[in-house]
Amino acid sequence: MTHNSLPKGGNRFTAWIGCSVIKLVGWKIEGELPPLSKCVIAVAPHTSNWDFFLGVAVLFALKIKIKFLGKHSIFVPVVKHILTWLGGIPVDRRSPHGIVGQVVEQFNQHDKFILAVAPEGTRSAIYPWKTGFLAIAAKAEVPVLLIGFDFEKKIVVIGPCLQVEKNFDDTMREVYAFYRTIQPKYPAKSIYK
Repeated sequence: MTHNSLPKGGNRFTAWIGCSVIKLVGWKIEGELPPLSKCVIAVAPHTSNWDFFLGVAVLFALKIKIKFLGKHSIFVPVVKHILTWLGGIPVDRRSPHGIVGQVVEQFNQHDKFILAVAPEGTRSAIYPWKTGFLAIAAKAEVPVLLIGFDFEKKIVVIGPCLQVEKNFDDTMREVYAFYRTIQPKYPAKSIYK
């Protein structure tokens, strides 16, 4: 399921752990990762903190190395080492460069860099979703890969890879079209227009 240009992560043991956890909770992975060295992965719907653990299991199973954002204040001793090992990047929302600028700098500093983001608005019923993940991809000049957690079918769906249009509304129409096919944990809170 992986390709040479993808940033590699983990080993056979962590892959076994990831596959075992996914099987134990009754989930499976559908689709193939595209051969990208850099991209933003949008993961939705984000319904609880347990999504993080399922995401880590998928990451281990696919043997890829990803990065994710966390408030700089949670990167305290001990926790910092675990979060960094998993791919966490501390960001300071007070930075004059903003979060987008801080993350684009990370993209520019690495030959291989995949950032996983849960778009804001997918956890609670907020519409429209915030487009920070598109802003990061556009400024870093990388595509956005859509991954959905379908709770009805218990499938992690690796979806389409999108180039970000200058008009974010056009790209968001494609984003919503994909996520309308993904069943959230709480269907009543579905806000995919």
